[in-house]
Amino acid sequence: MSREACVTLLGSLGALVWMAGWAAPEVRASEPQWVDLVGGDLSAWRQPTGAWVVVGQARMDPEHPRRIATTPGAGVLVNGPTGRTSNLFSKIEHGDVEAHIEFMVPQGSNSGIYFQGRYEIQVLDSWGVPAEKLKHGDCGAIYQRWEKGRGFEGHAPRVNASRPPGQWQCFDVVFRAPRFDEKGNKVANARFVRVVHNGVVIHEQVEVSGPTRAAAFSDEAPRGPLMLQGDHGPVAYRNIRLRLLD
Repeated sequence: MSREACVTLLGSLGALVWMAGWAAPEVRASEPQWVDLVGGDLSAWRQPTGAWVVVGQARMDPEHPRRIATTPGAGVLVNGPTGRTSNLFSKIEHGDVEAHIEFMVPQGSNSGIYFQGRYEIQVLDSWGVPAEKLKHGDCGAIYQRWEKGRGFEGHAPRVNASRPPGQWQCFDVVFRAPRFDEKGNKVANARFVRVVHNGVVIHEQVEVSGPTRAAAFSDEAPRGPLMLQGDHGPVAYRNIRLRLLD
């Protein structure tokens, strides 16, 4: 599927209105621009980048459907030949942000997208899971927090918008960073204002009171990098674009 067909037209004006409940401001020429994080190399990502590579195409291997087959080129990120490597962190750090991210997983595979390196939208092969059985670990879920040996505060997607393994999918996300006062005390939780999976709204106005499980950072902050989970199975990403809203 092309990026144009996959993108949900949220728009920065609408995103800002959703995030703060403001009256519609005047549209200005300084509207934030999209930043692309996938190109011909890994220059947009922090070192070390582990086994992550840039390729031209990625597809589910027809002979080994739990693996990814690739062809040389540019524009697609893959987490190495085994799907077991380190997490990948963007050099750019974001607070409030609008994001468009396309991904592909083969059969049974698993990854995650961590906003600010802290708050996870789950990536999983959830094809065919009935709506009534969706959990916080299914594709598109806001993953649970974890403290004192127990999980809590996970949010399953409203519906299962997943495509079959091997097909490209996309998330369009508006994320609001936590707020802090002048002394550094948190005064408002982080919030997923809107999450759209393959054109279907699966979350709106969902707060997270702290970092989700397997987050890179245990604290909270006004800004942080985008993190792609690389150690849970083969995954491919493309057309990762951010628009900073703060």
